Amino acid sequence: MEARLANSALLALLEKYWMYREKFEDTERAKIRLAGLYRKRNLPKHFLITLREARRSRERRPWRHADYYHDLNLIEWEQYQYDTTARRTESLNLQATSDMMDTAFIARKLRLACLARSHQAVFRTDYQMGLLEAVLQHVETTGLVQIPAIGLYFHCYHFLNDAQATAHFEAFKAMLFEHAGVFPPEELRTMYLLAINYGIKKINESSEGWLRATLELYQSALQHGLLLENQRLSRFAFNNIVAIALRVGEVDWAEKFILDYKPSLERQWREVTSSLNLARVAYARKDFPAALSHLQRSDYKDLLNNLIAKTLQLKIYYETDEYDLLDSHLTSMSNFIRRHTAIGYHRTNYSRIVYYTRQLMAVNLHDPQAVTALRSKMEQEEILTEKEWLLGRVDVWRV
Repeated sequence: MEARLANSALLALLEKYWMYREKFEDTERAKIRLAGLYRKRNLPKHFLITLREARRSRERRPWRHADYYHDLNLIEWEQYQYDTTARRTESLNLQATSDMMDTAFIARKLRLACLARSHQAVFRTDYQMGLLEAVLQHVETTGLVQIPAIGLYFHCYHFLNDAQATAHFEAFKAMLFEHAGVFPPEELRTMYLLAINYGIKKINESSEGWLRATLELYQSALQHGLLLENQRLSRFAFNNIVAIALRVGEVDWAEKFILDYKPSLERQWREVTSSLNLARVAYARKDFPAALSHLQRSDYKDLLNNLIAKTLQLKIYYETDEYDLLDSHLTSMSNFIRRHTAIGYHRTNYSRIVYYTRQLMAVNLHDPQAVTALRSKMEQEEILTEKEWLLGRVDVWRV
């Protein structure tokens, strides 16, 4: 019993210590609290010095995010409470207090709206964002959109909410690149991922013009060290970066990326992921023996890596006229896809790749009408990541 009571008391002390440490870890915000204590104890000299130090310390820090404006609001509020007792008949700082409060609130509101909208893209739910329309209208009719903490999320919400709002995406990207240094890494990472995920969505929908924009976002995020978590880079992000770089013709950059960031991959996925992507680079250079050699070096236990590797083999067999191997490979790939039913979008995509490759093998290439009909059918597919390659094979014969 005594040991249990002692443990309970010790836990209570530990919890108080954690709360104290959390509360005072931010020394600049602690100064605001200290200024308030001086004000309450009627020590105006100490209050004014401490509040001035709190303001200067906040201005010296580079961040200009919602918390920055929130802290300025706290400082203005302390100044207001002091002024109401010391200078009752003079002008007060209520306007500045209100402006800082509004800026902090709007930045946080729009950030939350962007996160909610992004989450709705992967999980069907309905979030009720109270006051959101009024906030958006207020930002649009004032100059608040010029404040990065507000403007970035304003533009982000619009392009997440409207697939045609490409002007907002461009405005977001330009503002992000210009003002990246005024946000803490965690928030900056969130901004980049919101835009990158949207870009990938547009690429998967075969929308034009999104490959280069998404690659630029990835490159900028890498420069800022935002894609590494615990010094590790996700193999999914690794694959996406290489795939997009190759599709825009950045073959040398893709190879350098693979070699530079291979050590950042998790150990269990390091060799297989790097070999797969080096195979992609070799394929882009039309070095088919090297590509097949890289593909044979690793055991693709990861389902998507396996499908990516099989698709690369498919393309090599087709382009080297190995039609017997290709026919056998397509049968094997089709059976593989049929066995794995829990891959959703990817099952549809890779099934269509197999289907249209078989159509390429079966179509009468001397029949312009049949070739044109096949091309038209491919173009209409919304989910088909190899659409560009397949259309390219059709166009070779059309020429």
